[in-house]
Amino acid sequence: MTESKQNLIVAVQFSKLGKAYYFDSYKVTDLKIGELVVVRTVRGWQMGQVKKVVKEDKGGKKRKPVDRRATPRDLMLRQYWREKEKWVVSTCEKVITENKKLAKLKVVSVEYGFTGSILTILVTSGTDERLDVKPFRKKVLEIFEKSSVTVRQIGPRDVAKVMGGIGSCGLEKRCCTRFLHEFCSISIRMAKEQEITLTPEEITGMCGRLRCCLKYEYEHYAEARKEMPKKNKRVTTPLGEGKVISVLPLKGTMVVDIPEVGRREFTKDEVELVTVPQRTRKRN
Repeated sequence: MTESKQNLIVAVQFSKLGKAYYFDSYKVTDLKIGELVVVRTVRGWQMGQVKKVVKEDKGGKKRKPVDRRATPRDLMLRQYWREKEKWVVSTCEKVITENKKLAKLKVVSVEYGFTGSILTILVTSGTDERLDVKPFRKKVLEIFEKSSVTVRQIGPRDVAKVMGGIGSCGLEKRCCTRFLHEFCSISIRMAKEQEITLTPEEITGMCGRLRCCLKYEYEHYAEARKEMPKKNKRVTTPLGEGKVISVLPLKGTMVVDIPEVGRREFTKDEVELVTVPQRTRKRN
């Protein structure tokens, strides 16, 4: 590969919930993040957005090419199908209303592919409950027979990602909408490790699930705590012996309560854990 061809691999995303796929842009020079491009995939022609530019394709894998930047005609075609999506939503909602078994089902979004040959319908139950969507799928396949229809049931986190909005922390856009392409497993332990108050308001996102950001610094906290005494352990300090009241892992310090001295903050190198001798078991 020549020097000039090391900036030609781009990651293209086709939908908000979809992951990015890599294409070779040797036919289209100087692509930038955010630009719209047209590519041919296994599902036909698609328009997507450039999410990443890779300077070097170390794998050497042969990739499909980017055909072109989106033209004004391409954008008009996409806008035409965007308008059609409004009709699809109202039609799907009517199908749900007419079938009592689908009462819990809600349409989150619909999306036509670039040429209208592909239609993706996202639905939810509002919870993690899996509903039987076969009656719904059967009906929409009959109505939209000219397109290849895919019906996907998604959970609360994916719903929040699609809908967007302000995050629980006050940011204008939620993390899942801005940059999270996959959801990781989040647990209460992550909040405890960071000594975050376990009230719903502090640890719950707009989706009603544990906040994704609980994982961001968790590993750093967990790694830092390995080298520090745990809370309530007795330690010796330059000012005497005391009990650890709180641990500040990222600072590498802890607060120790020392009799007749009070609470003082020390680094991990200034304290030493008090070892309690094990009791010997009495023999009969």
